[in-house]
Amino acid sequence: MKKIMAFLIGVASAQAVHANAPGTSLRPVARGDLAQAIIQDVTPRVLGVRSQADTPERKGVLRLLRPRTRSDSGFSAAIQSRKDRRRGTVCNDRELVGEPVGYVPGKMTGCGVQEAIRLRAVSGVALSRPATMDCGTAKALKTWVEKGMKPAVGRRGGGVAEMRILAGYSCRTRNSRNGARISEHGKGRAIDIGGFVLKNGKEISVLKNWGKRREGRILRKMHKSACGPFGTVLGPESDRYHRDHFHFDTARYRSGSYCR
Repeated sequence: MKKIMAFLIGVASAQAVHANAPGTSLRPVARGDLAQAIIQDVTPRVLGVRSQADTPERKGVLRLLRPRTRSDSGFSAAIQSRKDRRRGTVCNDRELVGEPVGYVPGKMTGCGVQEAIRLRAVSGVALSRPATMDCGTAKALKTWVEKGMKPAVGRRGGGVAEMRILAGYSCRTRNSRNGARISEHGKGRAIDIGGFVLKNGKEISVLKNWGKRREGRILRKMHKSACGPFGTVLGPESDRYHRDHFHFDTARYRSGSYCR
């Protein structure tokens, strides 16, 4: 291809010299006209194809000579990725704030995350500490925050400012029991939330407020609304391991979401 382009440039120079030679017109030749003339005149001789404008061979040559568009080169995707990094967003979602982590190896067979992110905030609500997970789990969390958590709290205390995070990615078995299956935490598909700090500074705690009237109703609404966005939803009434937090994960079951 480089040889072809060099040949075309040489021909273009010859054309220019010829155009200014004695006895020829000094009328300027438009770049587009000159380029088209070169392609029509030179391409068949270089590649040995027919000169008809509609031949498949000539169309192929024109495609090779045409500059690649931004979409052809993945330019748009690269620009979007750079913008996301500057904004600190992840998973191509402006409402998910954090940074990409990439592959996270597991210390035990079955653990690890292929394309992990470290999440710091969701839809304007901060996480008390960064949580590592995959994008599917981050997007499920966003859906729940916007359609479940926020509506459940409403305007109480000015709304939720922060979620108290107890666990994100953690390479361990279910409930850390010996011989149990690998937890969804070990696959980057789970998050544990222990409470919610309101903008006025007050906190709604899963452990302290689950049985209370007003705060308890809010927590129950949150718990119920998570069933759907997440495949597994566990709370204080599921077992002794979840008395103090909500466990959400994106495991899927044939029978639908498992919520207790």
